[in-house]
Amino acid sequence: MEPRLNGVMAVIAVLAIAFALTRLSADWIGVESEALVIDDTPATLYRPSEGRAGPPVVLAHGFGGSQQMMRSLALTLARNGYTAITYDFPGHGRHPAVFGGDIRDADMSGRVLLDQLDQIAARASRMGEGGPIALVGHAMAADLVTRYARAHPGRVAATVALSTVPAGVDGNGDGKAGGPRNLLIVMGAWEEERVLAEALRAVSPAVPPTGPGDMLMTGRTYGDVAAGTGRRAAVVDGVEHVGVLFARATMEEVARWLDAAFARTDATGDDGQVETVRRGPWIALLLAGLVLLARPLASRLPALGGERLGANLSWRQFAGAGLVPAVATPPLLAVLPTDFMTLRLGDYLALHFLVYGLFIAGALYWLRRRRAEPRPVRPIPSLQLLAVALAVLLYLFLAVVLPVDRLVTNLLPGEARVPLILALVTGTLVHGAADEWLTRGGDAPRGLYWFSKLLFLVSLAVAIALAPGERAQLAVLFPALLALFMLLGLVSRWCYLRTHHPIPAGLAGGVLSGWVLGTLFPIITG
Repeated sequence: MEPRLNGVMAVIAVLAIAFALTRLSADWIGVESEALVIDDTPATLYRPSEGRAGPPVVLAHGFGGSQQMMRSLALTLARNGYTAITYDFPGHGRHPAVFGGDIRDADMSGRVLLDQLDQIAARASRMGEGGPIALVGHAMAADLVTRYARAHPGRVAATVALSTVPAGVDGNGDGKAGGPRNLLIVMGAWEEERVLAEALRAVSPAVPPTGPGDMLMTGRTYGDVAAGTGRRAAVVDGVEHVGVLFARATMEEVARWLDAAFARTDATGDDGQVETVRRGPWIALLLAGLVLLARPLASRLPALGGERLGANLSWRQFAGAGLVPAVATPPLLAVLPTDFMTLRLGDYLALHFLVYGLFIAGALYWLRRRRAEPRPVRPIPSLQLLAVALAVLLYLFLAVVLPVDRLVTNLLPGEARVPLILALVTGTLVHGAADEWLTRGGDAPRGLYWFSKLLFLVSLAVAIALAPGERAQLAVLFPALLALFMLLGLVSRWCYLRTHHPIPAGLAGGVLSGWVLGTLFPIITG
């Protein structure tokens, strides 16, 4: 029965992968791309493969992101006749330079990033033969593109702010003090209610309500787009801070807004046909197929033990060993120095994983000493153990790192990130191996793994609460960590059922976690 089930799962996984790749490839029909280097900045140009390309649009990613995150919007705009340009900020993605300054100094960091945006915008303007361009910014970059558009009303005909309400948006949208010209704000419905309310207020200066019954609404255009005073706030259902980048409604809003701003249609946001790409579901299907394929492949791994090894704890025993790291790690790190890396917040993450893992290892040692009859552990050849761990890591690299790098965000580091990733892996490796041993065993409840990961996330939330000013940006990691833990939970479970040993998957998962986290945050020297 088991071989037949593995065969069925393999077929389903391969079909899912093939179908997803076919749909994702179709998004490139009618679009050509070109890798560029603009004053040392890695960039990518997207344009229609046939016909004359329309006005240039510069797309800027958010904090901790990369130009790959803007690809869905870039493809949509190219399919609708625009020339789209994506690029990496310093310290992000594959940019060879680090961010040379203090990210906490908004004025200083803004000047650095605005200078870079000016270089990209100038190149885009030349591509458009000196005509007006449009700017699209996500999160951190939403404020950046708005500031630039206010300072260059003659160059920027329209600005789009995604997932963040730009600061200082006031006036009548006349392109002067109160600009920028033609501002569209698009938010995910799962953003904070406070942020959604700010988005509504930001568009009101264009044309204030004329009476009590004229309430400010999302999905309604205020002002005159033809005159440059257009304002609009749109809320996309069912998405959050990052998901808004892949939502079809976002792409429709952006394309229609730019059509109106460049007088390519009479619509002001409610009419007109937009050719969008829908990459989110197919990316999810591709990754799901790759993860599912791990199940039949894991059945080909060698068995490393006759009995299922691990701490083999009951819920009661786990209560002590699992809760101690979650309770003790945040206050301990609150008094220890955690600023020793140029990777933004990477130093704290490395220490949090390391200390948490060491606490687990200490608790396991203490529990073993207390047991009246310690379970004997049959020795496993270290080379065989390492070979299995490397095989699992290789598959995780092929199934996770490469497709996510191509389709979602940068996961292939440059040389500057290698020592930083190694420092992170030191922490995640200890945590991965210790936590796997803690939650596995022949009689251990299956829910231990998931509860242990929940406790880790809770401890990280407590750490943020203890120093919100310094660690607030760690909160953006929670969706990525949750997805990573779910992925590793499935793969490690399947590997454990075959090998009967928790360490190979624990080591592979630890390396993958450090690799992924080491590529997400920007490199900052100040």
